[in-house]
Amino acid sequence: MALGWNDVGDLSKLAPTREAFKAAYSATYPDAKAGNVAVSAGVLFRFVREMKAGDVVVYPSKEDRMVNIGVVAGEYRVDPALPDDCHNARAVQWRRSVPRTSFSQPALNEIGSALTLFRVSSNAEEFLAALRGEAFEAAEIDEVSAERAAAQVQESTEDFIIKRLKGGQTAYQFEHFVAHLLKCMGYFSRVTQASGDGGVDIIAHRDELGFEPPIIKVQCKQVLSTIGRPEVQQLHGAIERGEHGLFVTLGGFSADARTFERTKPNLRLIDGEALIEMIYAHYEKFEPRYQMLLPLTRSYVPNPIGSPQE
Repeated sequence: MALGWNDVGDLSKLAPTREAFKAAYSATYPDAKAGNVAVSAGVLFRFVREMKAGDVVVYPSKEDRMVNIGVVAGEYRVDPALPDDCHNARAVQWRRSVPRTSFSQPALNEIGSALTLFRVSSNAEEFLAALRGEAFEAAEIDEVSAERAAAQVQESTEDFIIKRLKGGQTAYQFEHFVAHLLKCMGYFSRVTQASGDGGVDIIAHRDELGFEPPIIKVQCKQVLSTIGRPEVQQLHGAIERGEHGLFVTLGGFSADARTFERTKPNLRLIDGEALIEMIYAHYEKFEPRYQMLLPLTRSYVPNPIGSPQE
């Protein structure tokens, strides 16, 4: 097995400390950021100083979807004859090549780290069992991890959307985003003036001229805090007979605000979670600028319940 970073030189000549490796890396790559220096120099230190002959090595190959397991068979050396500009090398005796499907999902997730070299800890027993040629029952672990994987994907995507809507635009731009979402839902919508709007940020309607009911008055709050009843009541006070009110926020609503909503059939409160569901439902109709703001792709995750799920 071999690593790059050849310009740092013969790593065996460096003092056996992490600080020495960081200093050598910084001198070689002066434009590297501090975080990159710590990570990359740490990889090289681990490869040269921490790994020992007899250590077990796990290498997941993307080309054939196999997990290769071997044992370190030699000390660190520099070999300029190696291809792909990876001259920092160690000999390895590769003993087993096992299909990825033989391992549990947590084990596959662990060896899927973006780091070049790291220690396998949480699921090491699976790989050691595979090295010994012993069967390892991964089905039971997968049944539990499937639900966790789906939840993690959903949660991270929701966090990403909320962060982009909060930090990627101004409050006035957020109003335009909500207006565009309403257009994608089949409404004509216009954003009111940035100031002096009386708490109404958007007016939406079904017909182009705005005469056909329902007329919807929308208030937008680009905040992550909880919206209380007084603010909701303020919007409802701006609604005239035959009109509807819509309050959209990235955060949530208090229990008192939700109670007030239930007593008003012409009022709807949209929190961050509901807004995300609306974005998912109409994302394909978004203009390119909003798809650039929220670069999403359709994917599928495990559904432990057994019914199809995106």
